[in-house]
Amino acid sequence: MSQAASPVSETPSSSRLPLIALIIGGAAIGGSPIFVRLSEVGPMATAFWRVALALIPIFIFSLLRKDTGPKPKSLADYGMLILPGAVLALDLSAWHLSITMTSVANATLLANLAPVFVTAIGFLFLGAKVTRVFVLGLVLALVGVIVLKGGPAAFGNGDLRGDGVAMIAAFFYACYILAIGALRSRFDTIRIMLWSTASAAVGVFPLAFFFEGHMLPASLYGWSVVSGLAFVSHAGGQVAIAYALAYLPAAFSSLTLLLQPVVAAILAWALLNESITAMQALGGLIVLAGIMIARRG
Repeated sequence: MSQAASPVSETPSSSRLPLIALIIGGAAIGGSPIFVRLSEVGPMATAFWRVALALIPIFIFSLLRKDTGPKPKSLADYGMLILPGAVLALDLSAWHLSITMTSVANATLLANLAPVFVTAIGFLFLGAKVTRVFVLGLVLALVGVIVLKGGPAAFGNGDLRGDGVAMIAAFFYACYILAIGALRSRFDTIRIMLWSTASAAVGVFPLAFFFEGHMLPASLYGWSVVSGLAFVSHAGGQVAIAYALAYLPAAFSSLTLLLQPVVAAILAWALLNESITAMQALGGLIVLAGIMIARRG
């Protein structure tokens, strides 16, 4: 893939730092299905608290840091800063809705098609160069996800409409990655995440309120779950990915989405006492091999 645009006002201390941040970000987001599963409120309300509570550490950090980066100067700049959050709100809503409409296996696989959309949009409309090695790595990683989820036979019990909604979620996540990648050539990570997270919260709230109604967790445990989702998966994971997008191509960065089922399986084993089968282990290894191959492309 072609190289990403140069970042504004941020320089990595090591050439490997963006890649490390990308892996950490993908792993952090990979824990989100566990938090959603344990949440006391509905999936839409959980999505709202995911972004709303994440604003707390992001806002505090924005106040404490020395602001030397470029600031938005026009309505177009503010619109571009809001756009990723608006798209993320659509992604989260579609993803959570798809889980209720089709099988979890189908929803997971089809939502993981985001790297395909990123690659296609970048190649067709943004002039990105796609190598055969990268495509090979992408295909191998997707095969790994299928193996991890139980093979082709695991995807026969879905619903066509739900499958379509999951693919829409993948498209919106691809748009989110591309929008963040474009902004990272102009604004710093925290400014982008502050605006995009706030706009995502504003976008998800009415959907959660009108479709589910019940917004507040009933116990301290419930608040700890949505707080973990907000602080670990969003404030941690999405910020790390946004940072990496200044230095790594968007198509490769989107491959971190394929780490989610791997991390989710490991966390389910560690926290929920769910066993990891030989097929799941093999699938996880194939995903990691695919990402390593794609990196070389």
